[in-house]
Amino acid sequence: MSEQPWTVRRVLGWTSQHFEKLGLDSPRLTAELLLAHVLRTSRVRLYTDLDRPLEATELAAYRALIARRAAGEPTQYLTGIREFYGRPFAVDPRVLIPRPETELLVEAVLQSLPGRDCRILDLCTGTGCVGITLALERPGSSVVVTDSSPAAAEVARTNAASLGAAERVDVRVGDLFAPVEQEPPFDVVVSNPPYVPSGEIPTLSAEVRREPAAALDGGEDGLAVVRRIVAGASRWLVPGGLLALEIGDRQGPAVRSLLEAAGYGSVRIERDLARHDRLALGTHARGPADTAVRRTELGPDPR
Repeated sequence: MSEQPWTVRRVLGWTSQHFEKLGLDSPRLTAELLLAHVLRTSRVRLYTDLDRPLEATELAAYRALIARRAAGEPTQYLTGIREFYGRPFAVDPRVLIPRPETELLVEAVLQSLPGRDCRILDLCTGTGCVGITLALERPGSSVVVTDSSPAAAEVARTNAASLGAAERVDVRVGDLFAPVEQEPPFDVVVSNPPYVPSGEIPTLSAEVRREPAAALDGGEDGLAVVRRIVAGASRWLVPGGLLALEIGDRQGPAVRSLLEAAGYGSVRIERDLARHDRLALGTHARGPADTAVRRTELGPDPR
């Protein structure tokens, strides 16, 4: 057994190579994130302490995280943190891990918000990253976030409190619009709903399959929840209000058709940096009376 001490430099080098051999994404970054977590420091600080030997307890804790990551646990669940829009959000197996692409959804909503105070509804909130970020970026806004999972709602409440948004972010448990049944209309309805087709779930990476199935599975074609949101959102939008959805990378044409058939105006599909379909946006053009007439023509509430 080698007598050479396990310094920061050495463990990072060994771990990076180990993760690379296993075919894990971003092996060096993952090694750094896990070690910084164990040492309770920043990744930058690791590089100012490259020759620092790890204590036995630190090395044992790091080895345990390496084994768990190699077994398929997502890095963010191991560290308990995912940065989103420059802020640290708590994450654990109760919630979907926020993706960088979802920041595009936040950007699209921020660009559409009027200068006045406005009301925002965030559906399928998970960690609360979308609704909380909007509340923090637009301090004059009030935000209601909903999730059908009580466990996910608990995580969202924790994040709202830790990030200083608890007073303006109202976290509610229930299916989509059910928790806001008695609320007046909102200026924005936004959602990152489940949109992975059920048949594709088994093909996802081991890491993604560790995330809550209910936050991923969008039914046979991935659009089961999207359809319900599009069908119901007009009831809770002011005239001219925005519906903004994150969608799958091949769902643009289908979701555009759904929005246009539901009477939304200014419908557009926006792509992410990889040029994949990622956002669907439309505005509610009808007044309350027109909406009521249409609902009478269509019959019972599709919810």
